[in-house]
Amino acid sequence: MHVPDGFINAPTSAVTGVVAAGAIAVSLRGARRELDDRTAPLAGLVAAFIFAVQMLNFPVAAGTSGHLLGGALAAILVGPFTGVLCVSVVLLMQGILFADGGLTALGVNITDMAIVTTVVSYAVFRALVKVLPRGRRSITAASFVAAVLSVPAAAVAFTFLYWIGGTTDVAIGKVATAMIGVHVLIGIGEAVITALTVGAVVAVRPDLVHGARGLQQKLRLRVNGALVDVPPAEEARTAPAAARTSRRTLWTSGLAASLVLAGFVSFYASASPDGLEKVAADKGIDAKTEEHANAGSPLADYGVKDVDDARLSGGLAGVIGVGTTVAAGSAVFWAVRRRRTADGDGTAGGSPSAVESA
Repeated sequence: MHVPDGFINAPTSAVTGVVAAGAIAVSLRGARRELDDRTAPLAGLVAAFIFAVQMLNFPVAAGTSGHLLGGALAAILVGPFTGVLCVSVVLLMQGILFADGGLTALGVNITDMAIVTTVVSYAVFRALVKVLPRGRRSITAASFVAAVLSVPAAAVAFTFLYWIGGTTDVAIGKVATAMIGVHVLIGIGEAVITALTVGAVVAVRPDLVHGARGLQQKLRLRVNGALVDVPPAEEARTAPAAARTSRRTLWTSGLAASLVLAGFVSFYASASPDGLEKVAADKGIDAKTEEHANAGSPLADYGVKDVDDARLSGGLAGVIGVGTTVAAGSAVFWAVRRRRTADGDGTAGGSPSAVESA
C-alpha cells in the first residue's frame, strides 16, 4: 500500500505531512513510557523484521498480491507509540534507499500505514483482551483479529485521502469497493503473520511483549511500608540469568530470521502487483504517477545497481535494508530510552526493604 508521488495532490500531501510529523512527535514522547532497557533492543528488531517481511508479497487473488503492513504487529509487541515509530522508520528507509513510496507522499504513507493501522489494531486488541479469558491464547487470538481489521482500515483511510486530494477523476465508490475488497483478503495474510509472530514471542518471553503485560505477576518492592512497582532496570537485574540469555537469544534469532527472509526467501515472493497497485491500474488512479525522486538510487526497486544476477542483487538489497533498518531503529529507540532515564522516568526513589510478589 505504498502510495507513490502523484496519486495525492500537493495540499493534501502537505496536510498529511503535518499530521505525520505531529504523530511522530507524540509517539516519541509516548515511547518513553513504553521502552526500557529490555524492550528498546526489541523495538529496533521489530522494525527490521517488518522491513524484511514486507518484501514477501503473497498472492491473494488473480493477478494481485499483498504484504505485511506491520502496524498491528509492532503495536502489540512494543506498544502503540513505539509501533508508530517502528513503521515510520521502515517507511523512511524504503522511501529514501529503495525508492518505494513517494517522498512527497511520505506523510500520506505514514498516516495510512503507521498511524491508522497502529491505532485501529491496538484499540481492537485492547478491547478483545479485556473480554477474553486471560492467557497466551487470548493474546494470539486478539492479535489475529486486530491485524485483520487494521488492513481494510488503512484501505478506507487511503480512499478518504483520495476522495479529498486524488489527482484523477475516478468515482470514489469504485475506488472504495475495490480497495476494501482486496485489502480484506490481504488482511487475512497480515493476521496470520501477526498472530504467528506474537504467539511465538509470547511463548518464550511474555515479559517482553507490551500487549501481554498483566499475564505475569508484577514484582514489587516494599518501601517505607508501602508497595511500589519494581523499576524496569532493577527487575532486569533481579531476573534469572537464563532469562537474560534468552532475551539475547531472542534478539539474535529474530535478526537472523529477518536476514534470511529478506536475503533469500524474498526471491520467491509473488511478482504480482500489490493491492493498491492493482486497483490503481484497473481504475486509472495512477494516470498522474510521478517518477520517484530517488529512482536512480543504487538500491532502487530492491536490487543492487550493477549486480546482474537477480537473486544476488535482491538478496544483497534485502540484507542491506535489514541492517540499515535495525541500525536506524535501534539508534532512535535507544535515544528515546536515554531521554526517559535523563528525565527520571525510569527510576524510583526510596530504598527497598523487601521484595514481594504482587
